Amino acid sequence: MIELVPPHVPSLTRWLPAGAPGPAPIGEHIMATGIGSWWADRTVEPRVLAASCAGYVVLRGAPEDLTPDVLAPLAGTRIDAPARFLPSLGAAFERLTPWDRMVWTLQAEPQHATVPFGVTVRRLEPADTDALEALGPDVSWISASWGGPLGLASSGHAWAAVGRSGRILALACTFFLGTRYEDVAVYTVPDRRRDRLGLTCVTALCKDITARGRVPSWNCSLHNRPSRLLAWTAGFRLVREYVHYAVGSPVSQDRLSA
Repeated sequence: MIELVPPHVPSLTRWLPAGAPGPAPIGEHIMATGIGSWWADRTVEPRVLAASCAGYVVLRGAPEDLTPDVLAPLAGTRIDAPARFLPSLGAAFERLTPWDRMVWTLQAEPQHATVPFGVTVRRLEPADTDALEALGPDVSWISASWGGPLGLASSGHAWAAVGRSGRILALACTFFLGTRYEDVAVYTVPDRRRDRLGLTCVTALCKDITARGRVPSWNCSLHNRPSRLLAWTAGFRLVREYVHYAVGSPVSQDRLSA
């Protein structure tokens, strides 16, 4: 795949999902924030277009005659693609793992959660960047779609439960910003997961999203029971299921020539 520069992109975005819940409208997020990359199999009259951000890829077009070397730049990502791409993906990567997913949208009132004494739920600001970084590398995924902790803290799209020391105890943010939907991500530090702080942050974020005239959405693994329970408690209801594919390393040259 060849990375495209912005002037070559707008005419191609019609290939990608738009105005839909979940992670499918990654292209809308890239257009709105400038964070992420566009890829095509060639610059002139491309047959395939991909939008990638934070390790997720939406892949569309006509996969016929795609060679493994063309798809190689998408290694190590999670790809949303129609079934017609599966033979090409299977030939391009050492591993192709289906991942059953669920998409929810906000349709009901959330259950009430009391904020514990000494905890403040508020919108994050640039001054909270250090507190986000202090969550550690294992939590870096939550800011990846905003380019890192500073981008997320400055985005205006994140709410957190903050202790008196300034420590972030829980966090909810818009992970992908679409034109109609905003897809929600949430994290709570392990020692505070019984305090329903994640629910409190999600509720605050959803009010914010609704005030912007958009609809909160949620996506998670079919097998992630805690995430499904939190979604339901926060007022989300299931709207569809889909599969995306975790791909490994590109196939070796030895295998291609065998």
